Amino acid sequence: MSAPAGKGAGCVLWFTGLSGAGKSTLAGLVAAELRARGRRVEVLDGDEVRENLSKGLGFSKEDRDTNIRRIGFVANLLARNGVVAISAAISPYRAVRDELRAKCQAAFVEIHVQAPLSVLEQRDTKGLYRKAREGLVKNLTGVDDPYEPPLSPELVVPSGTETPEQSLRRVLACLTQRGLLD
Repeated sequence: MSAPAGKGAGCVLWFTGLSGAGKSTLAGLVAAELRARGRRVEVLDGDEVRENLSKGLGFSKEDRDTNIRRIGFVANLLARNGVVAISAAISPYRAVRDELRAKCQAAFVEIHVQAPLSVLEQRDTKGLYRKAREGLVKNLTGVDDPYEPPLSPELVVPSGTETPEQSLRRVLACLTQRGLLD
C-alpha cells in the first residue's frame, strides 16, 4: 500500500540490525542531514520507544512484535503527514517488518545495518553480549534469540567495514535514487 515517492513527501526509513550495529548512530546522522536540508524528521529509537510507548513489555516474541508494531504505527502516522519517520530498532522478525511495509501509506525504505557478531561483541557498547555469554542476559537477539535479516532491503549498510559517514552517504544516495531527496 506504499504511496508514490516524491521529494518533500513523508516516508519511513526503517533501520534494522543487531544491537550495536550502528542503527541509532546512523539514524541520528541521517536525521541531522535531512533537517539541515529543511525536512521534518522524527527518530523513533528502539530503546526510547521501549522505555516510553512500550513500557511493561518483555522480550517474548509476542512482546517484541507488539513493540515493533507500535513503532510502525507511529512511523506510518508521521510519514503520511509529510514527516520523514526514522525507526532505529532491532526489529528481529521479518514477518512483522514485511507487515509494516505492506501497511505503510508512504514510501518505506528498509535499511539493514549489518555487522558480523564478532565485531558487535568487540564493540559491545551496552555490555549485552558479554552478559549474554555469561548467562546474565537471556533472549538476546543474535545470540540466543533469532534475528531474521531482510531478504530484499533497499540498502545494506556494512557497518562492520565502513565508517558512519560512509554509511550516511550511501543512505542519502539511496534516498536520492528513490526520488525522496533532492
